Amino acid sequence: MGNVYVLDHPLIQHKLTYIRKKSTGTKEFRELVDEVAGLMAFEITRDLPVEEITIDTPVTQAKTKTLSGKKIGLVPILRAGLGMVDGILSLIPAAKVGHVGLYRDPETLKPVEYYIKLPSDIEERELIVIDPMLATGGSANDAIHSLKKRGAKNIKLMCLIAAPEGVEVIKEEHPDVDIYLASLDEKLDEKGYIVPGLGDAGDRLFGTK
Repeated sequence: MGNVYVLDHPLIQHKLTYIRKKSTGTKEFRELVDEVAGLMAFEITRDLPVEEITIDTPVTQAKTKTLSGKKIGLVPILRAGLGMVDGILSLIPAAKVGHVGLYRDPETLKPVEYYIKLPSDIEERELIVIDPMLATGGSANDAIHSLKKRGAKNIKLMCLIAAPEGVEVIKEEHPDVDIYLASLDEKLDEKGYIVPGLGDAGDRLFGTK
């Protein structure tokens, strides 16, 4: 069963306060999202397997640890997910990056993929699906279904903030997916915005309205 982890590290919580602030401009907002994504990456990779190897230091031989096993794949959901990728890559530069773009058909209400490009060895990688906001859960749910359809077996979801409604959708549809958040917020409002939230993450990242 997938778990929900709220990462309450003081640095994450401090920076999230400024991400939420209405007065925070685009440049600072972008930098803060980048930094929080990097800090969250520490926690989300805590259980990566390691193996012992022998190396030569300038002084002597030493037994030390290196990452082993599954490789990492980052899959931002377009477009807001792009704002978190660099912060994670600064810690895991060898990670491959895929992209998923989806919209919902206004008539059928079914998800339509308008763009998807993934690493060729997706089934062998531990994938981190990235989206700053988990509101209704629709986009993340559709993206995870798209990955599973293509053979992905090991998926985590990483978001800055979430509404309980979105968390419940992912837990119900994808009980095997762990969810990592900087904050679990109060609710969705009648327009589908997270409360208290941070507004529209894509608009604030890219300076659009």
